[in-house]
Parts: sequence; C-alpha cells; structure tokens
Amino acid sequence: MNKTGAQLLVEALLAENVSMIFAYPGGAVISIFDELYKMSNKIRLIKPRHEQGGTHAADGFARATGKVGVVLVTSGPGATNTVTGIATAYLDSVPMIVITGQVSTAMLGSDAFQEVDIIGMTAPITKANFMIEDITELMPLVRKAFHIARSNRPGPVLIDIPADIQTASIDSNLIDYPIDDPVPKRINHSPVLNTVIDEINKSRRPLILAGGGVNIANANELLNKFINCYRIPVVHTLQGHGLNPDNELYFGGIGMHGTCYGNYAVQKSDLILVFGVRFSDRITGNKMKFAPRAKIIQVDIDRAEIEKNIKVYAAINDDISNVIADLLNLPLPTADFQDWINELNRVRDGNQLSFSQCNQLKPQYLIQLANEIFDERTIVVSDVGQNQMWVAQHYRFRRPRTLLTSGGLGTMGYALPAGIGAKLGSPDKEVLVITGDGGFQMNIQELVTVKEYNINLKILILDNHYLGMVRQWQQLFFEKRYSATYMENPDFSSIAQAIGIAGMTLDSTDSARSMITQLKESREAMVLHAKIEPEENVLPMVAPGAAIDNQVKIL
Repeated sequence: MNKTGAQLLVEALLAENVSMIFAYPGGAVISIFDELYKMSNKIRLIKPRHEQGGTHAADGFARATGKVGVVLVTSGPGATNTVTGIATAYLDSVPMIVITGQVSTAMLGSDAFQEVDIIGMTAPITKANFMIEDITELMPLVRKAFHIARSNRPGPVLIDIPADIQTASIDSNLIDYPIDDPVPKRINHSPVLNTVIDEINKSRRPLILAGGGVNIANANELLNKFINCYRIPVVHTLQGHGLNPDNELYFGGIGMHGTCYGNYAVQKSDLILVFGVRFSDRITGNKMKFAPRAKIIQVDIDRAEIEKNIKVYAAINDDISNVIADLLNLPLPTADFQDWINELNRVRDGNQLSFSQCNQLKPQYLIQLANEIFDERTIVVSDVGQNQMWVAQHYRFRRPRTLLTSGGLGTMGYALPAGIGAKLGSPDKEVLVITGDGGFQMNIQELVTVKEYNINLKILILDNHYLGMVRQWQQLFFEKRYSATYMENPDFSSIAQAIGIAGMTLDSTDSARSMITQLKESREAMVLHAKIEPEENVLPMVAPGAAIDNQVKIL
C-alpha cells in the first residue's frame, strides 16, 4: 500500500507511543498537520503561541513524565525559534524530538523562502540531527532518533524533513523498520565497587553528592535506600532535588546559593560519592579549592563527564540505578559515621536559612508558604534568577521530578510553557509555576495557551520590578549601578483576567496565606501577582571565583 512521507511520519510517531505533540503550523509542514488532523483521536496536538514556548512545553512534559517530548514546527523562523528550547534541553539532558519542515530538496541551497540550515545551527546543541533525503529513510531514522533521545544520557534530537519528502509516496511494505531498541550489555564493575566499599570503611567523613542524573535515571528511591542503609550524609545540586532520606542525613543544596551546612559538608568531607553530577562552576565555585580533603568517586552514564571538570580518585561509567543496586547487594560497610553526622547537624542548627522580617512582602516567606500549602506530589516549575534560587533554598522537594527548572542554560521564560507541558503530561498532579516578573514576560503569550486548552495551572509571580539576580550582582560588585535592570511592569492579574484566567494581586504579608491557599484550591488556572520587596537578595551567596565555603550571609 502506497503511503506519503507525512503518513509514514505519523505512523512512526504512533509506533513510539507518542500521544501528544507541541506543534505550530506553517507551509513547510502543512502535509504533516493534515495527517495529524486525521489522527486527532490518537495524537493530541497542542498549539503554543510561539515555537520557543512549544519547545519548553515539550521539555516540561519530558521532565515531568520521563517520556520523550515531541515538537513540530515549520521551516525558517519556525525552526530557528526552537533553538533556545533545544539548547535548554541539551544542557539539562532532556529527551526531546524536534521535527522541522524544510524547503523541497530541489531548492536546498538556493536561499529559498524560509530556508535555513537548521542542521548546521543545531549540531552543537543536539545529541544528533538528521535531514531526511529519501522517503525510505523516514521511518528508520525516526526510530533511531527516539532511541538516541532517550538512551544513555538523554537529550534532544532534530529531524529536518523537506516538503517534497512529506508528499512523496512509497509502498510501505518496502520499508525496513526496526522494532526493538538494542539491549545494553551489563558491565561488571566488581573491582571498582569493592574499592568503593573499602574507601567507605576507611573514611571518617564520607558524603554523597547527588545530581540531576539521579532523577534522569529514576534512581531516587534506590539512592534513598543506599543513604539510609550506609548512614552517609547527602547533599545535592540544583537538579538533584527530590531525595527524601532520614532527615538527620539530608543537608540540602550546595554551590553558589547552596546552604552553609551543605557547602561545609563538601569542604570538610574526606570521601565524596558523586552520582550524576557534571561539576558546573555554579556548584564547585573555585575548582582548585573544591573538596580539598576528599577522595572523589564519580558515577556517571556519560563517559565525557568523567573528570571533565574535577579530577577524581575513581570512576564508574554506567547507569546510576545499576551501580546503586549493585552496591546494595554487597555487604554493608562496618564503619560508623555518627560523629560526622552529629557534627553536620550542629553546623546546620547554627546556620539555618533565614531572612529579615519586616512589613514588606518577602519572597522567601511566600515560597515557605507554598511548600506548606501545596502537597509533596506537586510539580514546581521554576523560572531562572532570584525566584529559582529562593525556590531551591526554601522549598523542600521530597519526590523525584517535582522541581523542573532550566539549570545549564539558565533560560528566562522557561517556567510558564514548561509548566503547561508538565501539567498536560501529569494531569493528576498539581503544577505550580513560580516565576519572576522578567522571566514571566518573556513567554507571557502562553497564558493564551493555558486558556485555550483549559489547563489548570497555578502561577505565582514574584514581582520586584527588577531583573533581580542581575540587580543583586550590580549591588554587590558594581557599586549599585543598576544599569537596565529596573522593570516597569503591567498589572499581571489584570492581563490574566483579560485572557479569561483568574487573577489576584498580593501586596501584604497579612493576606499571603489566604491567597496562596486560594491559588492551591482553585479548580481552574489562576495567576497570583505578588509584589515583593524590591531589593531583597538571595543569600547566602558565594562570589564568583571563591571557594564554596566562603559565603556572604548578610549584606
């Protein structure tokens, strides 16, 4: 039976169990949209108001569910508008397929209308990308793209499909279409695992450092069990939130805006077991002064991350879940670390996160209220900047995949569209978007998407009339020369109401609890516009280039 390229593409997507696509139409993909229209009972099409928004929505869908997010856009500006979203997903290892339309093969290289070399543009920010040059390649390459996107260290893959390939036809019986992914071989790490146990037994101050790789590997419960069985304290990176071991073993985030006691643990430790961490500069501070007393044992599925930024004593290049499961099958270490645990708890008791109380509305207080009022299954989608760090410091995440945020790229405008994707992917969970006034306005148009698809999204805007994190740096390092960081903002609750979404404005501490409760209990989407203290800072903070235990606590 003859089928067009567009039909074959939709069949390939169905074979990958795709049930939702974030897609914006255009001339170079109109044939694909026509086939999706015919298959609307099997694949739900969500149209964002901007292709960047669609890419972030697919990202949020993927992070919340663990499935591959799928984006479809037209050629030229449709394709280039996805670049920021692709880079965001690439740096945070998010599985995504981006399908772009392209001009017909006969017109390639002619500077035809809406022709761009999206393959060349995205090569550095994708795990792989492909242009379909022959209709016989279409289904096999789609299958290959999905396998690449979700296997090993996940990431985005782009497929560029010329318009004539979409309309060409072929006897589908002639296509060789692989069905099963290759099964990865298990690796025997017994010698290194025995070294790990030996080093734990010799250690007096061991520590576990968990990163985003733990969430990606769905290894949270295994790691919780490992921590509790071995009685080793744990800290984590921004993307490593979601662990819930015994409280006396949990010491929060580390790095530039980490807890004082978490950073203390790193700097005083003599052995650090590192799971799924890429040692970015925001985590290590001055790399030459990071964990100066510790032997570091690094576990990562990506060989390229082993010793890329930090020299290590030993390494295991494998899936984190496999490694932890193997460790749990070995005899438990005989060492007792209670003195070390007690020391860290004393440091924590004397260095609790705090903020000054006054009549002005404090963002930290709002985050703490949200943490109290929303249940622990809630997915929080944070934007980038001060709001992100206040969330990381003052919201306690006890489950995997409950904090979604742009880490590696630091993409302002991420939270609202990513929240849309997270809610559509996890309709049984509450989704709370926490964003600043600057980031919110970068993709504010996606409020219309929220309304069109009746998405029950809760949105908390922390409005300080500044690009807050840049303003904080200007205050600390540039003698308060606030260049281009002041924001003249609209009434966000009125904008929400004009779109048809409930909106409230919060400007008093006295009303904070009742309004956040209303936000939580609303059965429809709601925007809460909170007018916070304009010059509140994120503290503690490590200055760029300093060691992570050299923290500014009070200004």
